[in-house]
Amino acid sequence: MTVKETLDFSARCQGIGSRLEMLTELTRREKENGVNPEPEVDFFMKATAIEGDESSLITYYTLRILGLDVCRDTFVGDQMRRGISGGQKKRVTTGEMLVGPAKTLFMDEISTGLDSSTTFQIVKCLQQVVHLTDSTIFMSLLQPAPETFDLFDDIILLSEGQIVYQGPREYVVEFFESCGFMCPERKGTADFLQEVTSKKDQEQYWADKSMPYRYIPVTEFSERFNRFHVGENLKKELSVPYDKNKSHKAALVFEKYLVPKMELLKASWDKEWLLMKRNAFIYVFKSIQIVFIAFICTTLYFRTTMHHRNEQDGVIYVGALLNSLLINMFNGLADLSLIILRLPVVYKQRDLMFHPSWAFTLPAFLLRIPYFGVDLAPDASRFFKHLLLVFLIQNVAAGLFRLIAGVCKTMNISNTGGSIVLLLIFLLGGFILPKTRIPNWWEWAYWISPLSYGLKAFAINEFLDPRWTNKRSTDNTTNMGYAVLRNLDVPTKESSYWICAAALLGFAFLFNILFTIALMYLEAPGKPQAIISKEEAAAMEGQDTNQQPTSHPVDGNKRTSNASSVAKKGMILQFTPYSMSFDNVSYYVDMPRVSSNL
Repeated sequence: MTVKETLDFSARCQGIGSRLEMLTELTRREKENGVNPEPEVDFFMKATAIEGDESSLITYYTLRILGLDVCRDTFVGDQMRRGISGGQKKRVTTGEMLVGPAKTLFMDEISTGLDSSTTFQIVKCLQQVVHLTDSTIFMSLLQPAPETFDLFDDIILLSEGQIVYQGPREYVVEFFESCGFMCPERKGTADFLQEVTSKKDQEQYWADKSMPYRYIPVTEFSERFNRFHVGENLKKELSVPYDKNKSHKAALVFEKYLVPKMELLKASWDKEWLLMKRNAFIYVFKSIQIVFIAFICTTLYFRTTMHHRNEQDGVIYVGALLNSLLINMFNGLADLSLIILRLPVVYKQRDLMFHPSWAFTLPAFLLRIPYFGVDLAPDASRFFKHLLLVFLIQNVAAGLFRLIAGVCKTMNISNTGGSIVLLLIFLLGGFILPKTRIPNWWEWAYWISPLSYGLKAFAINEFLDPRWTNKRSTDNTTNMGYAVLRNLDVPTKESSYWICAAALLGFAFLFNILFTIALMYLEAPGKPQAIISKEEAAAMEGQDTNQQPTSHPVDGNKRTSNASSVAKKGMILQFTPYSMSFDNVSYYVDMPRVSSNL
């Protein structure tokens, strides 16, 4: 999808919130007071209060604010398709939330993988959004650049699970100066804040030369902040209960999804239809592939050379039916890779409450179209019954591979799991190994294999045709069609066809329901994160957690007792310090030969 289409879909899923109610109330008050609104503001509010449009004005407005209007018709892209840049993808993710009615956003490490210039542009756009729309954004960044740090209005400094400072950005350096620490002139404030609470780097910022340095833990910083004027004002503000008369009913949300379920289904349907048209090459290629295989099947089992003399001729027909069944089963294998590529977006939209999981599964299930049918029996009713089975097998295979992709989540595991499932389905489907040859402890797999029901339905539809039932088998007592079905352990009643067809339909629904449940409750594949214990963290900081540093010299007699701690921290080697200076240093870059010859 393009950038604009992505934001439009997000806007349709999130709805308009309370914009329509606010517009109605504002219009009523303007009429009562005789106020004529500005045409531009009135047009914008009315345009953003329209629900259900495929493209809204708020999308264009968000594209302009985030600087994405230059790439609005460009595909977002993924690992296999070239798209927008990494910084633009970050802004698209932010824009997906800005087009909705949410006024509070929580962002975690949005600068990961971005350079400082791109991070500054994104934060600058978000600052404009906050100031223009009166929103609140809570953002966590690791060592932002000084120009990025200066864009924030308030700062919350966290260390060891405690709040060290929470308040305006202008007073954060003043707070640490009151604690005895000074930020150097050429040191970034963000780097200073991260290092001043560290056991390893805190000493270099000690500014009170009248007192010996001692390590100030995070708990003491937190206590001093409570006595700081910013902390006192914050405590007074939080101690006053909020006046409920000032609240609005739209401040709380009592429904999981703000948009009606049918509107969400319609939005998901339009999205699936758009993606199907975009991936038309895949479906056309699959259609051509199946037509080619159908041509081979037709020439291999050519009608003029097929006979109906005995059970061996019936086995040849069963082979043709099995070939049709297997081709349709393998046809659903393409859905596995397509679903794997879409899972990250599906999980993100699920966690953001864009739509329920079934709104993604149902359109993909309903938009499945059968590609071909094989006419074996000349009867018209059996031809359409054969096409019905082809349609059911297509949906069963697609649902099965969607379920495998939703459970396995990665391409490697899904390919392995899909191969194992196909192997078991083919072996225990009733043709390669008849039911009587399957071990008793594997018989349950025969009854849960979709291939067994599909093969039974195909065989019943073909061999109960009069051209088979009007002939006698080799024993001259039973008709040919019944004999072939009994050799395959297939029921000989016409009603068994509809039982098998209903079983296939049940498998299609079951696999899609299980896929929906997997999307609802399974966690998205997360990135690996390192976990460091407190002991390792203390060792990395250079001090033991229970040891307090001191300014007194270490006695030589205590070296033996402290040998273990020295071994953990390393030792100080004797060296003579030297100073180096440089004068008239020049730096040259040679022109490439190709450029110099131009």
